[in-house]
Amino acid sequence: MSNGRVISTSAESNVVTKSLLKDFLALIKIGIVNSNLITAFTGLFLAIQLSNEGFLQNLDLLFFVLGGTGLIIAGSAALNNLIDRDIDPVMTRTKSRPTVTGRFSAPAVLALALAFIVIGELLLLSASIAAALWGLAGIFSYVVLYSMWSKRRHVENTIVGSISGAIPPLIGWAAFEPMLGAGAWALFLIMFIWQPPHFYALAMRRTEEYRAANIPMLPVVKGFERTKKSMLAWVIFLFPLPLLLTELGIGFLVLATILNVGWLYLALRGFKAKDDIKWATSMFVYSLNYMTILFVSIIIFSLFV
Repeated sequence: MSNGRVISTSAESNVVTKSLLKDFLALIKIGIVNSNLITAFTGLFLAIQLSNEGFLQNLDLLFFVLGGTGLIIAGSAALNNLIDRDIDPVMTRTKSRPTVTGRFSAPAVLALALAFIVIGELLLLSASIAAALWGLAGIFSYVVLYSMWSKRRHVENTIVGSISGAIPPLIGWAAFEPMLGAGAWALFLIMFIWQPPHFYALAMRRTEEYRAANIPMLPVVKGFERTKKSMLAWVIFLFPLPLLLTELGIGFLVLATILNVGWLYLALRGFKAKDDIKWATSMFVYSLNYMTILFVSIIIFSLFV
């Protein structure tokens, strides 16, 4: 009997631990943290490769960039959850966040978020002043410009939010080369222009939830047809950007163009789609694969510069 109680208590403890970890990862939006770490790493790696210096001789920068960027993004995401805790219960996607369920109290979330941001900024400062400054720019654009100002007021909120999502490559690049080169701005522009069609696709899938939360997303305010036209325009804007990275060679240019053509074809199909939500889902999935393949290819092709 006692042995059974010990096993039961241990199992319950494991469940509680897993639940707590799940809530913590939801609080810091681990998916966003991971995707932005990839772009920050790409910025650092490309800057080092194009300078003809050795990456292994700069592993300290890798630690500072990934650690610092991860922490400031996690802290900013926690602040976003704190700010949105009044509207998150309305949306299926966000109603189980720990700031909604009460698993983490507001003061605890605020303290954790600020601690992460401060420690993250100190790590970035250890890499370079420029990296730390770009980190602050990312925090300000996400927490203040997006979360506190534009998200609930302006239909352009997605475009404003795209600024912060495009900054991690600049952080990575600035850690090695404070004076940002053309490659750094190419990565910034790719990330900035990639985000609207990516998030508009998500917004189409969640239109009624955003409407209920009174968030002026483009599909809510302008409708699906207007959203499709905007997505098409942003995809077209991506076409010339690979030319800013000609150092990576013709192979990269061909691959990037193929990815752009594929996305353009899918965007055009949206105007004849019989099921808009199904089409939006395919656009969303393609955008994720697009970004993963493109940034991994940038790293690979840079090895042969």
